[in-house]
Amino acid sequence: DKKLSGRPLPDFSAFAFDPAAPADESATSTSTGKKRTRSASKKGDVDDGAADAVAKPSPAKKGDVDDGAADTVAKPSPAKKAKTKSPTKATAIATATAKSPSPSKAPRTPKRSPKKAFTKKTPGSSARKRTPKIEPGSLTPPQDWEDIWSLVVELRQDRSAPVDTDGGHELPQRDRGEKVYRFQVLVALMLSSQTKDAVVGNTMRSLQEHGLDVENIHATSAEDLNALINKVGFHNNKTKYLKQTCEILLEKYDGDIPPTAAAMMELPGVGPKMAYIVESVVFQTCTGIGVDTHMHRMFNVLQWVNSKTPEKTREQLEGWLPRDNWPVVNVLWVGIGQETQQQKEKSIKKAIASSRPADSLRLIRKLGVDLTKEGKRYGLEEEIKAALNGENDKSSQLTDCICISVRNALTPTSNLKAHSHKNATMYMYVDSPQTTSGLVL
Repeated sequence: DKKLSGRPLPDFSAFAFDPAAPADESATSTSTGKKRTRSASKKGDVDDGAADAVAKPSPAKKGDVDDGAADTVAKPSPAKKAKTKSPTKATAIATATAKSPSPSKAPRTPKRSPKKAFTKKTPGSSARKRTPKIEPGSLTPPQDWEDIWSLVVELRQDRSAPVDTDGGHELPQRDRGEKVYRFQVLVALMLSSQTKDAVVGNTMRSLQEHGLDVENIHATSAEDLNALINKVGFHNNKTKYLKQTCEILLEKYDGDIPPTAAAMMELPGVGPKMAYIVESVVFQTCTGIGVDTHMHRMFNVLQWVNSKTPEKTREQLEGWLPRDNWPVVNVLWVGIGQETQQQKEKSIKKAIASSRPADSLRLIRKLGVDLTKEGKRYGLEEEIKAALNGENDKSSQLTDCICISVRNALTPTSNLKAHSHKNATMYMYVDSPQTTSGLVL
């Protein structure tokens, strides 16, 4: 109002809407195919001029008013083009791909690997290439195995390892009949997996008080059976396996156990180690060696086998160990493994007291006994040192005495040829260039 004060107001009658009047063709012309729109003037702008003339308005400042004829028609300004974003790189690539390819250049098609023909797997087939099975007696035995074996036999003469009191061959009740005895041997081996023998022994005694036979275990609820064996490792699974095994034994074997190791392996929770040991203890038949974690570790340390699993250890061991040793290998070596891991003081004292203390100490050291640490703990440092230096080697002293006696008995001494190997010495008396006689000490 302040800006327009004192100035004449323009006549807006020309812009009044008349319903009877024809539409303005300049505003609705379609001759060019384009729709014209009257431009919106800026706030406060009014264009005056002749009614028939079309004037191009000059940009007016805010608040300015142009005077002129009322019938002047303003030329509409062209509408502003809507801003469009430039296409992105991904859009351009997609658009180019959608267009038909030029005839000079064929479109690229992604390479696809040929589909592999479907082959149905047959039972026993595997994607991995299987190594041929090692047959018993097909491997060459280690050179020193008999020497080490004899040491272990001597160190295990007292039968004082946990396996000797709580092993599967010691726990079953023979007074209840052969069928019950066989079943209890099987149960003891099933409980022994991932469990120390002392725990297995206590669990077996609890089961025997409850009544350890096929019929009674089958009738016992899973909850009660689980409570009886809850000290062993994986007792939930073993409860399920025992219940399933009892049902199979009653249905297929009249409450007895299968007669072969192969048939035992079909029972729930029974692996090769258990089956071979049960077969050896119960039927006095040995078709395989039962290998546990102790044996697997020790035989690899001694380089008797080169394997990553107990099952591979069993296969390689059967490849060279004489069959006469198969029935005793488990108890013999499980016992030495338990003593070197759980009863180290006793192991050291037994080694010092053996006929070959130096060799025995070196063996248990190789099997995991730290002689320096354990000798200091139990006050056996001097005895260990003396044994390793050969001061207490009874076999060497005995051999020296016999050799002196033989040397004095044989004449002349120039004809005596000595050949030594470890603690054994062969003296060969040369009677003539053609004949010789020998004595092995």
